[in-house]
Amino acid sequence: MMANTAPHLNSLAGVVILAGGASKRMGVPKAELTLPTGERLLDYHVGHVLELKAAAENATDFNIPIMIADNERGFTVDLDLSIGNPQSPMMHIADYTPVNDDEQSDNGGALVAIESALQTLAKLTDTMPNQKSGSSWLLVISCDSLIPATGLWQKLQPVISQVADKKVVCLTDDSHLYPLLGLYQLSIEADLKAYIDSGQRRVMSFIKPLTQAVPLTENWQCLTNFNTPEDFQRACAALSDL
Repeated sequence: MMANTAPHLNSLAGVVILAGGASKRMGVPKAELTLPTGERLLDYHVGHVLELKAAAENATDFNIPIMIADNERGFTVDLDLSIGNPQSPMMHIADYTPVNDDEQSDNGGALVAIESALQTLAKLTDTMPNQKSGSSWLLVISCDSLIPATGLWQKLQPVISQVADKKVVCLTDDSHLYPLLGLYQLSIEADLKAYIDSGQRRVMSFIKPLTQAVPLTENWQCLTNFNTPEDFQRACAALSDL
């Protein structure tokens, strides 16, 4: 499965895990949810991102920056994951602060986290010698999903070479898009910054003209968009059945 991924990993610049939501209906931060295996959800996602490294043609010479956007909640990552993978640096990033910051800043939403990740990758390009020069896509993973990064990348990656006019590639089902499970081209950074600076925060309004949708794999349907403990229990059960 992973062997087919290796030739195409050069286009992946980095990964951002969105873990800063309020999770009011869940009752606890989603990043801190515990899977039936005892693994925390944040560690689950980090671990699957690290599996992408194993698919690189030269794993010792490949960097996939892993950015954790947790709205400064300070969620930690299992030390075994970080210490054992020095070639895949992990970092917490603060949400982007708009030029004209106002009362919306406390509820910035996902776009300010994605903008911060895009800016971070731009800064890292010149300071990370192992970063591939052709890397041009950011993989976005939300902590309201159990879809693994490995599967998500394999599902979305083939599309990016087919839709040169699209800057976002994300999953969709019969009723709506999943914009926080997708690939964002680094070139949208300036436009996204301008959109946020103008006071806008609505994800769909920004991405719809830019997006190529990819149908959700049927057995992933129950793995995402969980907002309550009952939703999470169903997602865990569905994961166990795969």
